[in-house]
Amino acid sequence: VQDVTTGQSPGSRGDNNESHQRWKEKVLEILAEIQAPLSLLLLRLCHWMLLKLLTRLFLNVQVHRGQLEMVLRASRMSNLPLVFLSTQKSQLDGLLLSFLLFSQGLGVSRVALGTQQCSPRLRALLRRLGGIFLPSGMEQGQSEQDQELPGAIVAAYVKEVLRSHQPLLIFLEEPLATQHLSPLAQEWVVMVHRAMRDCVVPDILVVPVGIAYDMVP
Repeated sequence: VQDVTTGQSPGSRGDNNESHQRWKEKVLEILAEIQAPLSLLLLRLCHWMLLKLLTRLFLNVQVHRGQLEMVLRASRMSNLPLVFLSTQKSQLDGLLLSFLLFSQGLGVSRVALGTQQCSPRLRALLRRLGGIFLPSGMEQGQSEQDQELPGAIVAAYVKEVLRSHQPLLIFLEEPLATQHLSPLAQEWVVMVHRAMRDCVVPDILVVPVGIAYDMVP
């Protein structure tokens, strides 16, 4: 992040302090787009409401015990960050998978999300529940220079998530899309790969997870 801001700063040295403050404010503004502090109260409230919703929306919800045990065994087998990879069948998948993983003692998963598909209020709520978003500067159609600073910040953020061993959940496709790796998933997977390539963590444990529906809600 410092390399990018230094490269984009004017050559004059007289306003270094002012320029530093300006860049700091810009960085914090972009970081606020990506994440927010987790709210345990909201998490508990959301999980309570989700249980109520599940009983009304579905006839039953079944958890495959063997697969769940595999996920739990993966979390215990090594002191490595967990990256959950999943297909996405509906907009509920992020909430359902996060709820299941949290209820099994795997912590609050950071769920990688895009820049669109939700209102500002919903986006603000999801950030408090563990959602992390690509900043607006990384939208398609932006110039490479416009993407440099947001890209550097979100890459640094992903490294911190992995270094602090927070579980990360990445959806590999858009809901109701064909089974191809989405551009959004590519962004997140590349950042995870770079973190390991840069030796931020010695290794990463990739765990496949998923939800199947008799009828997609």
